[in-house]
Parts: sequence; C-alpha cells; structure tokens
Amino acid sequence: MPAEAVREAEAAKIPGLPARLAAANIIGDIVQGGHRLDDCFAPNAVPSRVSGLDARDVALTRSIVTVALRRLGVIRYALGELLEKGLPRQAARLEYSLIAAAAQILFLDAADHAAVDLAVRATRLEPKTAGLSGVVNGVLRNLARRRDEFVDIAAGGEHDAPTWLSQRWRKHYGEATARAIAAMHMLEPPLDLSLKDDPRGWAERLDGVVLPTGSVRLRARTPIAELAGYEEGEWWVQDAAAALPARLLAARSDERVLDMCAAPGGKTAQLALARAHVVALDRSAERLKLLAANLARLNLHADVAVGDAAAYQAQPFDAILIDAPCSATGTIRRHPDVPWTKKPGDIETLAGLQTKLLNRAALLTRAGGRIVYCTCSLEPEEGEQQIAAFLRRNPDFRRMPVDPEEGIPKEFINSDGDLRTLPHYWPNEDPRLAGIDGFFAARLLRSA
Repeated sequence: MPAEAVREAEAAKIPGLPARLAAANIIGDIVQGGHRLDDCFAPNAVPSRVSGLDARDVALTRSIVTVALRRLGVIRYALGELLEKGLPRQAARLEYSLIAAAAQILFLDAADHAAVDLAVRATRLEPKTAGLSGVVNGVLRNLARRRDEFVDIAAGGEHDAPTWLSQRWRKHYGEATARAIAAMHMLEPPLDLSLKDDPRGWAERLDGVVLPTGSVRLRARTPIAELAGYEEGEWWVQDAAAALPARLLAARSDERVLDMCAAPGGKTAQLALARAHVVALDRSAERLKLLAANLARLNLHADVAVGDAAAYQAQPFDAILIDAPCSATGTIRRHPDVPWTKKPGDIETLAGLQTKLLNRAALLTRAGGRIVYCTCSLEPEEGEQQIAAFLRRNPDFRRMPVDPEEGIPKEFINSDGDLRTLPHYWPNEDPRLAGIDGFFAARLLRSA
C-alpha cells in the first residue's frame, strides 16, 4: 500500500482528524492554489479533499475553512507573533494546518486540547513535518493562552483583509466606511430569496422578513432543498442586491432581452418571470446546465446560448443586462476566499474585459434600447469609472438615473443616479438580518 494511503488509513481511525486534514489541505488549495471555496466542496472537485468523509465531517471541514478565511489576516498575525523564526521551507504547507487549528482555538467552539492534539497528530503523519510536532504543540498552546489578546486584536479589524484591499477601501470610501465594510465581512451572510409572487406570505411561511426592495430574508439557516416552496419552484436564492439590476432593466413581455453573462441564472429567472423573450448567454456550458436546471425547477423559459459575450453577434436587442465578471469584492461576506485569491493586477485585467463587454453591448442594443451594467465589486474601476469612460466613448448613450420611486432605497443611489450598495448597509441588531452585498449598477439609454 502506498505511504499516502497508509497515512490516510491511520488518520481515519482518529475521530475528527480526517476533517482537520481536509480543512488544512483546502486552505492551502485556496490560498496557495487560487481555488474557489465553493469549487473545493463541489462533487466534481479536483482534487477532492472531502471524498470519503461523512456529511458531518464535510460540514465541520467547511466550517473550519470558512472561519479560517474570514479571519485569515489576524490568524497569520498571531502565528507570526508566536513563530519567531517562521517555518522551514520544506514544511511550508504546515502553515495551513496551523491556520486550521488556530481558527478552531480562536473563533470556533472547539476544546483547546482537542484542537492542539489533532494538529500534532496531523504533523506526525507527514514525514516532512513529523520532527516539528513539538513546535506545533508549543505554538498552539501559547495561542490558546493568549486567546483573549488576539481576539481583541481581531475585533479592531486591522488585519481583516489584505493590505492592498484595505488601502483601496480607505482611499475610495474613507476610514470609517472601510472599517464598517470590513466588520460586516466577519459575519455569516444572510439567506435572501427572490419570489415569484406573494413575498409577505412566503416570509411568514419561511420565518423571514420582507426587505424594502421586495426580497425575503430568512432568520434560520435551514438547508435550501428542505424549505417549503423549493420543489414547487416558488422562489430562488439571490442576494437582495443582486436582485436589483434586473429590476432596473424592467423587461417587458414584448421585448427581446439579452442576459449577457447569465450563469448561474438568478437574473435570468427575473427576466423570464417578466415573460420577456430572453437569451441567456454564457461562455461556460457547465454553468449553463445549472442555469437550465434551475429554470426548469421554476417553470420558466429562456433560450440558452453558449458563447463569448465579448464577440457575440445577433440581431439588436431591446434591452441588455451585463452582469460582468469582476473582482467580486462586494461578496466577501458570502465568499471569504475572495480577498486571498485576488491580486491588485486582477482589477485592471477585469476592467479591460468589462470594457469589451460594454462595447459589444452597445453594438447589440437597438436605437431607443437600454443597457443595465452591473458588477458585485466595491472597486470604482469596475463600476463608476467604467460607466464614465463608456459614456465618453458613446455619445449616443445617456444615463437613466435610478429613482427612489422604483422601490430603491435612497441610500443605494449615488450622486450620478447609479446604484451603489455597500456591505454594511441595512444595519440590524440581529446579524442574521443585517447587511447586503456590495453592488454597482448603471442604466443606459440609447438615443432613438
């Protein structure tokens, strides 16, 4: 039997250890390999770190990884304070095991001795790190002793995001807003639903509240497929901010509408619910399969097309929705891997792609037609600056300002009349009901 298989067999005999090993490996896959958190837990993940684990261990693994990513900045700071000489180069991946254990000790309801013991056992299983088990034991015991100190540092928010991102938010939004954004990222995200109809009735039935924009936010975190109305296709999961751009487009039943980067399909469902003739375009055939399955569950229809939106050709459309690929920094609360998988240069690259999509949409919009461009990004280069540049290039387009009379809260509308939500909007004493994804959206009209 190969040595790795032997180690896995030995680990499987120790309760809790397989989940701890999986968590450390997934943290490494994300931080070092740039994998997406959701992809790491997908059934077809390569490599699959949770293959063979029971549902309880998979849930524990995800909990450790999620908390580790939310608190990665302060965890790394704490380990740096305790590891004065750092780790040997050949044992670099031991950092991820320490991060997983630190997440349990500082922020999860785990017994210190159990977290330390499992980390030590994991260290001994790997020949490259076996000799460092004493170091791991000492570091984690010291971490537990100084827990209050590091938890207090975490509460200050100084280490919540990579420095380059924190600096950007302070520059663009000011110190107080940047801290409010970072603080919201530390909380579990709410679960919002878009309803086909009767939001108040479904809010009562599902133990939720109707938000000012019409979405329903649930208090409890019940598995989605177990909720009433799921099988019947009465609703779909969609953050309240993500539901706004399609509302701004206001598609009608007699219109041809292009959803330019359609997957996973929440906005497509909104357009289809308006009975518009919708083309759902995306370059990923696999993601479009998920979109089609969701539309089938909802009993809604759209024409699905696989293709590169930046080069797509068709007869002009009455309305186009561009949910452009972006840095996704507005969704960090929901996707805590984002700060640690993005680099400063990614924003410039993505902004270039967004420009191409806007240029193509301009060619595909009929005279008198309209475009809604949106991104789930906090970065101005992907929002406000992108639209300013588009309007300079295209004098036959003008902005259609968002009006509070459309059911959009005034605080969501910036000075140009565009939509701009920030994660700390909608404060609430109950964290489960607070906040919203960071989104930008602009509505543009082509002259007749």
